[in-house]
Amino acid sequence: MNRKMSLLATTVLLGAALQAGGAAAGADAPKGLTPAEKAAGWKILFDGTSTKKWRGYQGESFPENGWVIEDGCLRVVAGAGGGDIVTTDQYGDFELVLEWRVAEKANSGIMYRVTEEYKAPWHTGPEYQILDDAGYGGAAAASHTAGALYDLYAPPENKVTVPTGEFNNTRIVIRNNQLQHWLNGVKAVECKLAGEEWKKRIADSKFRVYEKFGLQPRGHICLQDHGNDVWFRNIRIRDLDAPMPGEVKLFNGKDFTGLIAFLLEDGKMEDVWTIEDGILICKGKPAGYIRTKADYTNYVLKLQWRFNPVTKEAGNSGVLLRMIGEDKVWPRSIEAQLHSGNAGDFWNIDKFPMKVVEERTSGRNTKKTHFAENPIGEWNEYEIIVDGTDVILKVNGEELNRAWEAMEVPGKICLQSEGAEIQFRSIRLAPIK
Repeated sequence: MNRKMSLLATTVLLGAALQAGGAAAGADAPKGLTPAEKAAGWKILFDGTSTKKWRGYQGESFPENGWVIEDGCLRVVAGAGGGDIVTTDQYGDFELVLEWRVAEKANSGIMYRVTEEYKAPWHTGPEYQILDDAGYGGAAAASHTAGALYDLYAPPENKVTVPTGEFNNTRIVIRNNQLQHWLNGVKAVECKLAGEEWKKRIADSKFRVYEKFGLQPRGHICLQDHGNDVWFRNIRIRDLDAPMPGEVKLFNGKDFTGLIAFLLEDGKMEDVWTIEDGILICKGKPAGYIRTKADYTNYVLKLQWRFNPVTKEAGNSGVLLRMIGEDKVWPRSIEAQLHSGNAGDFWNIDKFPMKVVEERTSGRNTKKTHFAENPIGEWNEYEIIVDGTDVILKVNGEELNRAWEAMEVPGKICLQSEGAEIQFRSIRLAPIK
């Protein structure tokens, strides 16, 4: 097995963090953005040389003391009194990746959706805990260890940390109030930042006395000065509320502009595909697809899908990529599977040239690494990166599959009608330049 296939075969998928703009522990710094990352909306918050996107909490400028740039890192100097720093911009839904390392027994944190109306950022912003777990020798409460949502949710026992003084990789995602903490490629926390469970967790924590804690829909990202030596680097973020750069809407929510249907049994588009309240609804019969009139080669494609939210009936469909040749069932293409329970699978249609992980492949089907779908009837999001000869599938923010040496050719994008009602919305694409 070659090195690339070995990486793809792992269920931890550190490659997902790498693609998202992070880096594996111990990687060199700093790093720039690839064209695909730029198309997906990633921006650099710290590039190893400039602090212009940061300032002191409740301040107008970056602290003069206590924070220094050192070997491409943003370092908190122990005991120097620099104080906490926040981003100059605010974020609601976002994806943040960075690397950090700590001195022995060091403590710090990353807070988010922080507002500045109180004395300290942790009075409003939940915290991704940073800690030298080994230095505390198991004395720290589980919800106070690295990767935890501090004092609220503990990470799993199978979390991965690296030796003190080496770099850990962190990823924080908030989408529709669904929060994920990732530590070195392993999901450490997943919860809702809303609802009765969230309120109860707060009520049972040290934060219960702060009436606005964890309830802000938008705020700053904060790096904590807890009085210990901590180093941060390769800090990147993408605003999930914002459109991707150069974004093109493949479905405008009103009509079928730019789309055309192919259906068996001489089916007509309007008999299978309808539009209600900005949602594209597919009846599922007869079999076929709706596709773009235009060809696309390299892009980041995002779309949301769900099966009928009333009947909650499981179903089948797919997104066909780089579709070429004549319209037929099914045309030559790469299929990103939407079948319930199998979203994230690849199907190779009509011998489309591509390479996939052999260990997860049977015939034309390459299985996903793990399950990441929401319950049937709820909305899911596909992010599909088609970049040169690489194709990457992400479901609800988690990388599930990757192909390489795929034929790079302009082609259509298709949504399948395949037996059951399925609904789509927010179908958009950003070209990779």
